Amino acid sequence: MPAGTRLYLGLISGTSADGIDAALVEFADPSATPPPSMAGHFKKSPTPPRLVAARTFAYPAAVRERIVALARSDAEIALDAYGRLDVEIGTCFADAATALLRDAGIDPRNVTAIGSHGQTVCHRPGGPRPFTLQIGDACVIAEQTGITTIADFRRADVAAGGQGAPLLPALHAAVFADAQIPRAILNLGGIANATLLRPGNDVIGFDTGPANCLLDAWAARHLGTARDENGAWSANGRIRVDVLAALLRDPYFAAPPPKSTGREYFNLDWLAARLPAGADAADVQATLLALSARSIADALHSSGVAEVYACGGGVHNSALMAALRAELPALRIDTTAALGLDPDFVEAAGFAWLARARLAGLPGNLPSVTGARGPRALGALYSAPSLPMSR
Repeated sequence: MPAGTRLYLGLISGTSADGIDAALVEFADPSATPPPSMAGHFKKSPTPPRLVAARTFAYPAAVRERIVALARSDAEIALDAYGRLDVEIGTCFADAATALLRDAGIDPRNVTAIGSHGQTVCHRPGGPRPFTLQIGDACVIAEQTGITTIADFRRADVAAGGQGAPLLPALHAAVFADAQIPRAILNLGGIANATLLRPGNDVIGFDTGPANCLLDAWAARHLGTARDENGAWSANGRIRVDVLAALLRDPYFAAPPPKSTGREYFNLDWLAARLPAGADAADVQATLLALSARSIADALHSSGVAEVYACGGGVHNSALMAALRAELPALRIDTTAALGLDPDFVEAAGFAWLARARLAGLPGNLPSVTGARGPRALGALYSAPSLPMSR
């Protein structure tokens, strides 16, 4: 490992709950090269991170089924079941971290910290008692890996009046901003979120609406598969213009930022309330793909950006990427690979970066993004045992 650098490991399972992304990232050591201070937004880092190793680990099928079931609008869970799931997810995260380090030949003692986002099971940033809930017991992760773990990144921002999401625009600004060219970084997870990086302006970021969550859920119901690979099924349907218009009338799409959402809002119950009886399943899939592309494009049309760089699982859906290019013909649309970071692991790298910020005593949120009352240190620290555990 080069002098003046440290290793951090980021873990996240996104709103699609299709697996745990693990990324081992090399960052400049804050004690050798201080990271930027908070002054409205993070400035671009002079020393970009280096992805040392990365991999996605599938959840056991039974665990994923329970996670997905919690996304239903009427979902309830007994305390015993909740507690077991919290520990099971923590164990899955610990196993992913351990396997990544073993395969990369990295001693856990050389990793400064793990940043674990956990698994979001409910995100309700509005109303009289806003909250956001991510599970995956961080004590289990620290104990089983022997690595200090930072987790629970979102709740401090929510407590300060923020949305608690998206959190990665700070990383996007530090890694992807250009001094001359206005850019958007577009994360295509279960939910899509966009970060606007415009020279001379505060960073803006917000959830645009669904990217993959409705597409995946509809494919699971009608095809029995986790996803519609490359949009092949949607290509067999036709876009129902009337249904698309009805879906786009949801007030979320017209609401100004700051805003964030999740599967507890955009789910099959939401869709069923807006579908006409007897709609052809393939036509619905084609319409849902158009919904993702159109809602993202509507959010970016007047943003003033010239380039869009996508990351997240949606970059592998060629039909979705083609639809985005058709909706935004004047913009360059590429993936973050063109900027030097694997699009599959930008989020995991982001939580490694947030762990680094927490240990350095720096805020991790951007009030211009989340609407929080001010900068806040994000994440709680779970100390590792004095010696790494043997597994």
